[in-house]
Formats: sequence, C-alpha cells, structure tokens
Amino acid sequence: MSDEGSACSGLLGRLGGPARSVWAKYDRDSDGWLPLWRHMEDAAAVAGLLWDRWLPAGVRRLVAEVLPQGDADARALAVWLAGVHDIGKATPAFACQADQLAETMRQHGLEMRSAKAMGPDRRVAPHGLAGQVLLGEWLEERHGWAPVRTGQFTVAVGGHHGVPPEHAQITALYEHEELLRTPGPSGRAWRQVQTELLDACAERFGVARRLAAWRTVKLPQPVQVLLTALVIVSDWIASNPDLFPYFPEGASRGGQERLAAAWQGLDLPEPWLAEETNRSAQELFASRFDLPAGARIRPVQEAAVQLARAMETPGLMIVEAPMGEGKTEAALAVAEIFAARSGAGGVFFALPTMATGNAMFPRLLNWLERLPGVAGARRSVHLAHSKAALNEDFAGLMARAGRVAAVGVDEVPPAPRQRHDEQHRAAAELVAHAWLRGHKKAMLASFVAGTIDQLLFAGLKSRHLALRHLAVAGKVVVIDEAHAYDTYMSVYLDRVLSWLGAYRVPVLVLSATLPALRRRELVAAYSGRTDADADTAAPDAYPLLTAVAPGGAALCRRPQASARSTAVHLECLDDGLDVLADRLENELADGGCALVIRNTVRRVLEAAGALRDRFGAENVTVAHSSFVDLDRADKDSTLLRLFGPPEKTDDRPSGRHIVVASQVAEQSLDVDFDLLVSDLCPVDLLLQRMGRLHRHQRGPGQTERPERLRTARCLLTGADWTTPVPAPVRGSVAVYGQYTLLRSAAVLLPHLDGGLGRPVRLPADISPLVQSAYGQAPVGPDHWQDALKKAREQFERHRDDQAERAAVFRLGDVGKPGRPLFGWVAAGVGDTDDTPTGRAQVRDSRDSLEVVVVQRRGDGSLATLPWLKPDGKNRQRACLALPQDATPTRFAARTAASCALRLPMQFSGETMDRAIQELEQLYMPNWQGRDSPWLSDQLILAVDEHCQTRLAGFSLKYGPVDGLKVTQDADD
Repeated sequence: MSDEGSACSGLLGRLGGPARSVWAKYDRDSDGWLPLWRHMEDAAAVAGLLWDRWLPAGVRRLVAEVLPQGDADARALAVWLAGVHDIGKATPAFACQADQLAETMRQHGLEMRSAKAMGPDRRVAPHGLAGQVLLGEWLEERHGWAPVRTGQFTVAVGGHHGVPPEHAQITALYEHEELLRTPGPSGRAWRQVQTELLDACAERFGVARRLAAWRTVKLPQPVQVLLTALVIVSDWIASNPDLFPYFPEGASRGGQERLAAAWQGLDLPEPWLAEETNRSAQELFASRFDLPAGARIRPVQEAAVQLARAMETPGLMIVEAPMGEGKTEAALAVAEIFAARSGAGGVFFALPTMATGNAMFPRLLNWLERLPGVAGARRSVHLAHSKAALNEDFAGLMARAGRVAAVGVDEVPPAPRQRHDEQHRAAAELVAHAWLRGHKKAMLASFVAGTIDQLLFAGLKSRHLALRHLAVAGKVVVIDEAHAYDTYMSVYLDRVLSWLGAYRVPVLVLSATLPALRRRELVAAYSGRTDADADTAAPDAYPLLTAVAPGGAALCRRPQASARSTAVHLECLDDGLDVLADRLENELADGGCALVIRNTVRRVLEAAGALRDRFGAENVTVAHSSFVDLDRADKDSTLLRLFGPPEKTDDRPSGRHIVVASQVAEQSLDVDFDLLVSDLCPVDLLLQRMGRLHRHQRGPGQTERPERLRTARCLLTGADWTTPVPAPVRGSVAVYGQYTLLRSAAVLLPHLDGGLGRPVRLPADISPLVQSAYGQAPVGPDHWQDALKKAREQFERHRDDQAERAAVFRLGDVGKPGRPLFGWVAAGVGDTDDTPTGRAQVRDSRDSLEVVVVQRRGDGSLATLPWLKPDGKNRQRACLALPQDATPTRFAARTAASCALRLPMQFSGETMDRAIQELEQLYMPNWQGRDSPWLSDQLILAVDEHCQTRLAGFSLKYGPVDGLKVTQDADD
C-alpha cells in the first residue's frame, strides 16, 4: 500500500472536519463507534495483507493478467475497492440510524432527517447499493469513465453484503436521490464529503494515477466475483471489534500498530505453495503414501502422473478405473502436480456422503503430513459437512485452535506446537482455524474434505456465493464417485464445472464406471467447447484417462489395467426369503462369508430376520443407513475388522457369517466376501457391489476360502425372473426407476445362467456393460421392447422434470468480460448451508426429519443410549445424564448429538408435520441457545427403557443390532 505511515499521513490527514465526522460502526451496548475513515483504512490494510499473505498465487494471477500493470495494478485495485466499500455510509439514509452520531454530523453541516421521518423509503438505499452508485458517479464525473464501464468495478462495493444489486434496485435508488444527499443547501456539503472521501482513498491507496488506464479494461466476471469476495473477507475481518477495537478505546493505536495487533491475533495460516517435483511416479507415490515394501504403483496411477505432466496447462482430468486401483492416491499425486503449475493453494476433496467424507479425512491428513510445503508448516484444514464437529479427528484439530483476538505488538505470542515422528521429520501443524469456521467461511481453509454438496452450492444462486467461488478458485478440486450423481445434481455440477474452467481451477473427476455421454458432458462443461472431445478413445476403452484444459481439446490415455482380475459368475435367484435362506445354507455348508445387498432398509430387515431364524443371530450382521451416527460408525469399524484386507485383520469369522446390508456397502469400505447376493440394481452399482467380492487374494488361487466359494459368484435377486419381462420388486423401482433396472437386466442377460453364462470379467467388462446400459442403442430381446419403451418415456419425463426444477435456482453461465454481475444471484434461495434444507436445494430428495435419539428411564429422566462404547480417550458415553431442567455437560450433549438419526420416508409430507408437532412437545429451554450448541434446535426422540416409542401413527423400535424399525399402528 502506498504512503504507509501514521493516520495523519493517511486518510485522516486528507480530510476536513465534515468528512471526519462520518461514522461507520456503532455498538449500542457500549456506545463504542468507529469513524468511516478509520474503517476504510482498516479494510484496505487487511485487503493488502490478504493479497500478500493469504490469497493463492493462482487467484492473484487471474486478476492480474487482465490489468495493464499486472500484479501491481491487481493489488492496488483490491486494496482500493476494500477501502471504498463502505462509502455508501456517507449518506443520510445510513447516517440517520445513530442519533448521537448523526447529530455530530449535523453540526458539521451534514443535515439529515431522522430514521423515523425517512420511513420505509430508507430501504431503497442499503449502504452497499448506495456506495456502488456514489462510486460510479465519482468515476464518471471526476475521471471521465463511460457509464457502461463503471459497473464491473463498482459491483464489488454493491455486493459486499453478499448479493450484487439488481438493475431494478439501481433504478429505484436513482429515483430517490434524497437518500444519497439531503436536498437543499446541505446537499452540496454531502456531495463534497463523498467526493473528498473518494479522492482521499484514491490517493491513499495508490490508484489515482491508474484510473485512466483502467477505463478501457473489461473485467471478466470471474475476476469481478473474486474481487467482491476479497472485499467481503476484508470487511468481515476489519469489522471484528476483537481485532479492530471501536473508539474511544481503539483510538489510542495508530494505523500500523492497530493492523499489526489485529493480524497477529487473527493468525491466518498461509496458503500451500506446492513445489514442482521431478521424481518418477514410483518415487512420488513412495514418498507420499504408505506403500508396502517393494510395492509397485498401478499402471493407472503412473499414467495419471505422466498425463498431468504432459498437459501444457492444468485442467480437467477424468480418471476411470476399476475399484481398488488407487484412484484416490492418483488424484492426490496429480493434485500436487497441478497445484505447483497452477498456483493453487489447497485441495478440496468432494465425496458423495458424510460417511465417505469422514473416511477420507484421515487419509487427507496422512497425505498432508508427508507433503512438501505442508510438512513442517502451519496450514488450515477443514471437514466440510454438517456433522463435522462430531468427527474425532476434526474435533482434535478444533481443540488446538485458539480464540481470535488482537494481540499487543509488544506481547510475545505462544510458540506454535511442534511434533516429530519417529524419523524426527517436522510434522505439519494442521489446524481447524477458529476464524475459518461457520458455513460461509469454512471452505476458505486450504485443505478440505467434504460432501459434494459443498461444491454444488457454488452453482446455486444464494447469498455470499462469491465466498464459495473464492474458496474453490484457489484450490485443486477432486470429485470422487462421479457416477453417483443423478440428473438433478448433474445440472448443478455441470454449471459449477463451467465456472471452474473460467477460473482455470484444476479438477480431477474419479469414477469406477462412467457412461461415455456423461464423460462428454463433463468435458464440454469444463472446457466451454461442445467439440472438446476431438481426441477420444473407443467408447468402451477402460481404464481411461481424459484430460482437457480450459478452452482446449480433450486428450485421452488408455493405460493397462493392473494384473488383478476377477471372473464373476452371475446367476438369477428367485426373490423369496425361504429361497434365499435355502441357497445360503447350501452355499455356506463348509463355512464362508456372504454379503447380501438389498435396495431398501425394509428388505434388509426382512432378510436379516429370516436368516437369523435359519443361521442364528450371532452369524448375521446388519448394516444400513437407519442407525444413529455412533452406531453406524461402530458398524463400519466392525465390518472392516471382520472382513477387511487380510494383512489388516485376524478376526475374520472361521465359520459361516452373513452380512445383510443396504447401499452403504457399495462404496468406501474395503471389505471382502466369498459370495455376493444382490438385488437387481443399475449395472454400474452392481459392478461396485461386485468389487466387494473376492476383493483380496486369500491364499494361492483363493485356497483360504471354502472350496465351493473359491469361484467368485453373484446371485441376482430382487426381481421376478419368471415373467416374460423381469419385474423388479416395488422398492427397487421406487429407488432406481423401471427403465434403468430393465436396461441393466438386458445388458446382463449374456452373463446370466439363462444366457450364454459367460462370467463378468472385472475389469474388462466394466466399461462395455456401463456403456451399453446407459447408451441409446436398443438392448434386450424383442419381446422386452414394448416394456422398455414405456419405461423410457416415464424415465425421460422424470429426467426432464429434474433438470427443469434444478434450473430454477441454478447460477447463470459465465457472462461476457466487462458485463457487471448485477442480478447475479437474483431470484435465488437466500442463505444456504449444509443442513437438510440446504442439501435439498442441490439434491432431488424429499424432505425428511433428523432426530437425536435418547433414552427415557423409568423415573422419567433422560440419558444417552445405554450401549454406546467409550470414545477415543476412553471416556464413557453410555447412560450419561441429560438433565431436563439444566444444560447438559458439554461431553454428554456432544454424545447425544452423535446419536442423530434421519427418519425414513414414512415421515415425509403431511406425516412430517404431525411428527414435528409431536416431537416439539419434548422441548427443553435449557438445551437451547449458545449454552448448548450441540443440542440447540434439535428434535429429540425419546425411546423408553425397551427402546420403543410411537410417533405420528407409527411404532418405532431402535437397537444397536438392527437400527430403526418402523411399523404402522393398526389404528392409523
């Protein structure tokens, strides 16, 4: 910043008495206040430090390259916009709000009516919009700018409260000039003060002699977004009275002392500065990941690194490879290469669910501990989903983060904690920084693992959207399980990819199975070219790497699959509980571990009940989504302990054991079974399920498995196979749709026992099956075609309906350079976050209720569930008292909150209203507000001593073995 020094040589020395009297902040409780000139100085100074020490290089470069003098111009522009962002407070519409401060301004000739006298008209001139108009007038009148050129710069001022103004709002304000300047003689004084402040800011912040050169600049819309976001962050920091104290207390410190104390107290970790490495792919993986001695990396991993290095410009890379090929490690290795070449300052790893996000978080932390530029440094990390605070890994990081407050420049800050591993390598100090919390700031951390919703929100017209864009614009983005997102979510994902391409954000998309059409859509969305797939491989090439730079043409590489392969014999099985039990009794006669995957929780519980009757309760395990969070985590841990990789567990059942699971078994868990029974489902998901079959080698030729189970077999049920056209069960149709299920069955016919009986060869058959199932060519026998046609018509209506509904709140495409962001989020959803309501905006899901499950004892008192296991510090979590007339202890409240459960679809629609009404009868005031953040605003479901209750006409029973069981009351 030019002209550094004391306040007298800063803005204050350039202002007369009337301009000095304008106020910006007022605290009615303490009577503390802040003059506008001081807040302008603070915000501009913060912006300068953010530019120098916090913004990733790639973000700075994007802004700099569109300005005549590059980085110098870009920094000056950012500082100046932050400095003038509150010029709209120098108006009667704003200043009238604090009577005492307004009276001081009147004494300096700035007349204004009272807020009451102005009435509702004052809402026409919110200070952001007023500032945008004043700055535009000043650029036109004082610097000769054409009106068409001002908006692209001034919108950062108009949008600094999260919503860029709309054209109608701008027009309405021009019709109420009295809100900007009081009519009559005082109007001249107001205009003089506004001009004086803006003139002083231009000189103080070093842009007065640059404005002429900027008159012909056309700022791309992504640059406008980034500048707006930087102004917002600067304003938020400069508005924090713990960092920048109000007057009169804060008047004793000069500008530089004030800034130094605030910045030291804020203590923002700097962005990652990735280092280019010339190591071979093998050496790179060995140094970043815990590879077993002598292990060789997979061909897909080596090819991904080579392709990343071969690309002229980092861009989009789609990695399609079988399950278990190390796509996650490949993505992190490529992310490091992309970051070094693009100037990205972090990584965001987006996953389909909270469970997969939790599973990824420790892997991300382990990678960071070995990553140059992070190891031995202090970096910010975040787990981005609504229950992140309940994750023990993340909670530990939060506990290490201190409070944000100004530090005296003469005070000695505490030394950062240092840790060393066995090799005495300096470990990364990874912190969940206190300021980078909350749903609007959390994504600004350098390294983030979270749900895909956090990325999709960047395509949703919502308040403070610019912050979400700044958060992703400075990172490498990794999108995992890309095949898991439906049409509704894809509408948002494609729009987000178009903006990421405009920001030149490197993106990696990972999928085991991806239809060719979807691949082309992703490439087109990112590159901005419908013909970007010029260099494509064969439609069923697999494994496959596809890469494209923003605006470029696609490149394809087809690496070899690893030597691992599995031949899965597929067989139809009639849908019946006795049929299932008889077949499993036969198959498991000599022992073995079977996985039965059902498409609905109801079918899971029905099957589990029947199999327990036949095999004994101790030999049947249930896993599905209707468990409270702690029980679900314990289920996952148990499955990994019993059925995980041979080298990681010695507890695999020696006799026969059956796991009955829902779709939770499809992804993330590295589990291995001898036999698979699956409901008919979309073919890509069936292939995912097959990835849990003979996943690991157990002895030469699988000799450690029971003899009859050494051949991988999948029994396909969940449909009536005796009808002319297979008839999937109703629950499966409700989940996946008839058309998708029928096409999947059609492409599997050659592999079923009624066809040629050729086994499904993994990975060789993965792509051909997926491309056929999701392609346009007819599939199946002739006598299926009428049923397929009818199902397709229904499917297309549903798909079109999804796309149409998703487009309502979807962000527009990137506009032409120079076009202001006016109306950018108009007709949007307001605030959004990672709550059920927020997620419903980017996912096509019916509203559902989440409850916290506690137990009501015989004496009427409440407690946590009685079977909960101790936490990682061996603290007891079972039977903790939850007093109704007092605030529960923090640990008890956190434990209770960890027993949240989403109620099934029976509790949607009108039933939801009834359920809420009944649940709200158990309202405890002492559990609300800041004193109980874990339980505040939560709906509490209290089960009795037998873990049963009734709700909205249904009987509910919950337990750690089967989770939630719901039956409709006979009288409802």
